[in-house]
Amino acid sequence: MKAIMNSIRITLFLMLVLGLAYPLVVTGVAQLAFNEKANGSLIYDGDQLRGSMLIAQNFEKPEYFWPRPSVISFNPLPSGGSNLGTTSAALQQTVQERREKLQAAHTGMGAPPQHLLFASSSGLDPHVSVEAVQYQVQRVALAREQSIEDIQKLVSSHIERRQFGILGEETVNVLALNLALDKMTGSSNK
Repeated sequence: MKAIMNSIRITLFLMLVLGLAYPLVVTGVAQLAFNEKANGSLIYDGDQLRGSMLIAQNFEKPEYFWPRPSVISFNPLPSGGSNLGTTSAALQQTVQERREKLQAAHTGMGAPPQHLLFASSSGLDPHVSVEAVQYQVQRVALAREQSIEDIQKLVSSHIERRQFGILGEETVNVLALNLALDKMTGSSNK
């Protein structure tokens, strides 16, 4: 009987510490130290929620920069990749279809960058390479009836540099860039 009572006490104690106290402390620290990230890095346009800096959105209109392809149609619930290998005929066909679509939309721009051909492993990566954005500048400028130089300046101002100058690659958050593009040209139609 004594062993059962000890087991119950230990279970209750651990439930209180690990199930209540620890999550409250971690949540409190996150809210104080990393408030924006702890709350999802949400982007508002006035009172309207436009998205999160952490999750990609599908932009398909020619006047917007396009994100990396998503195998899961940008749905955050089943986050994941296709698990298709480089020898997969299905992957090769999908990449060829993407290549043809990109080349049709970007005539004269040559081969599309890899970031626009292959989906990210989560299917929700909000960033693309600078090369992928540069590839799209001419299309966006023509669709928005803006000069390539103006669009190029906007892109340059949205490049996220390497961490500490050495870690990772320079990238661009597609949602942030597209929202800035809407503000610059006075439109807001996704």
